[in-house]
Amino acid sequence: MAKRRPLLWQIYPAVLVLLLLFLVVLYGLLSDILTKKLLEEKKSELLIRAAFVQSMLAPFAKEPLDPPAIDRLCKTLGHQTSTRITIISPDGKVWGESDKDPASMENHLSRPEIQQALRGQTGFDIRSSSTLRERFLYAAVPYAPNNQLVFFIRTAASIHQIDQMLVHLRRKMLLAGIPASVLLAVLLWFVCWHLTRPLKKMEAAAKQLAEGDLNVRLPLASTREFASLAKAMNKMAEELIRRLDLITAQRNEQQAVLTSMSEGVLAIDTQNRCISINNAACRLLQISTAEPVGRTVAEIIRHTQFHDFVQKALSSTDSLEEHLTVYETDQSRSIQVRSSVLKDRAGKRFGTLFVLNDITDIYKAQRVKTDFVANVSHELKTPVTSIKGFIETLLDGAKDNPEDLQRFLEIMRRQTERLNSIIEDLLTLSDIEQQADKSSISMQITAILPLLKEAAECCRHQAERKKIALQIDCRPDLTANVNTSLFIQALVNLIDNAVKYSEENSSVFIRAFAEKQTICIEVQDQGCGIAKEHLPRLFERFYRADKARSRSLGGTGLGLAIVKHIVQAHGGSVRVESTVGKGSTFFIILPSTQ
Repeated sequence: MAKRRPLLWQIYPAVLVLLLLFLVVLYGLLSDILTKKLLEEKKSELLIRAAFVQSMLAPFAKEPLDPPAIDRLCKTLGHQTSTRITIISPDGKVWGESDKDPASMENHLSRPEIQQALRGQTGFDIRSSSTLRERFLYAAVPYAPNNQLVFFIRTAASIHQIDQMLVHLRRKMLLAGIPASVLLAVLLWFVCWHLTRPLKKMEAAAKQLAEGDLNVRLPLASTREFASLAKAMNKMAEELIRRLDLITAQRNEQQAVLTSMSEGVLAIDTQNRCISINNAACRLLQISTAEPVGRTVAEIIRHTQFHDFVQKALSSTDSLEEHLTVYETDQSRSIQVRSSVLKDRAGKRFGTLFVLNDITDIYKAQRVKTDFVANVSHELKTPVTSIKGFIETLLDGAKDNPEDLQRFLEIMRRQTERLNSIIEDLLTLSDIEQQADKSSISMQITAILPLLKEAAECCRHQAERKKIALQIDCRPDLTANVNTSLFIQALVNLIDNAVKYSEENSSVFIRAFAEKQTICIEVQDQGCGIAKEHLPRLFERFYRADKARSRSLGGTGLGLAIVKHIVQAHGGSVRVESTVGKGSTFFIILPSTQ
């Protein structure tokens, strides 16, 4: 780009050149006028002298002419008037000359002033005299009485003094014009600077506006045009502030909406670069880049399936939908992705919008529901099938054998009890959920130690049969806001499981203590432990880590699910820690009453 000059250096040199040209032209005009004035005066003087010579020559104009007498008169008059006087015949021959001998002079008919006089005019000419080597002004008039040309009277005078006077005057004009020109140049500089100074201020203000300082305002200049421009720029700044405030408010609202959305939102342009992204999208797509905006999708997202979907979405004009699976450290997430085209006001596509929904919980709920239906069907079908089979066996004749009858009836009793236990547990779960949904569970602040003792007492008989010691560790003053009957049921389920899965001659530890604004209750056994992959689903209905052993111990698969729902109804949570071969510890965490 060519270097641009400031406005001052564009205006000032041009105006200065025009000013100097004006001064030169003025100098020439004044010099020409003065020269013409002096020459006119000299011409008038020569004509007056010519008229005087004409009056003196009138007596000599009679035939026959006497050239010598005319020459003598010319010399006398020339000496008296300090004027060169020449009398020239109609054919150009010099008859009289005040300064030279006429006989030695050439024919003068071709002289410009004689040619003009020959046409009946007053002739003038300025030239250097070949005789006297000096510039002369010549004036020639015809002498023609009765319209009969007799001779030409030519007067001449040196203009050397006029030339010297003009040189002197021109020198004075130059001497006066140089300082005047300098002064005018300085004044011109000041005027140009004064005119361009408001533009400098406007330039500085415009730079501040461009840098984002919209509070700057331009002072109103004394010049009307500059004042109007300053008003326009001030109005523009105010309008920019208004629009930026509106855009900022809209952007903040949009950002707040995007941030608060549980759905992930990602917008990319046609070059695969991120335009906008919210926190939910970063979390779902595991984006760890600090500043993802402006980067390509390949740079911020490490997911091949999503990249393929992006390419399909960019090449399509329709909305697309796809399910993705994102693998995390210890689990996988199911994500539903929808795409839609982004267009500007002109209808031209400038990008694509992606909306991501985490449907992992929905998939899990569907899976739990499916597993629950299958488990319920299986759990109910097993005792029903067993009972049906033994009834058919009895009907087929086994009832006539007392020993088979007794054995079959005992098995049917056990299966009936198991079926009854399943139904009771299901009803208990349903009742707990309904009470929790209606917030109708009555609770009161109760000491925990008596509850632990009562729950342990319920399991004492089973523990004594396996010679398992139930050890309780709890401060007497420790309290919690609980529903006594439901909470004891949860404790009984945990202690009962601990006893069931513990080896003989071992111990089950029951502890309760306050920790970080919560009440923590632990039930620890010394059993076989639970593999790590089963822990996340252990509190689901009918989920068993070891199905064969669980059924052989008489479990319904609903005990831990009941514990979870009871604790959640109390505003608490449950978790489990287990090591295979060393035992398991179940935790109930309740809000503190302190």
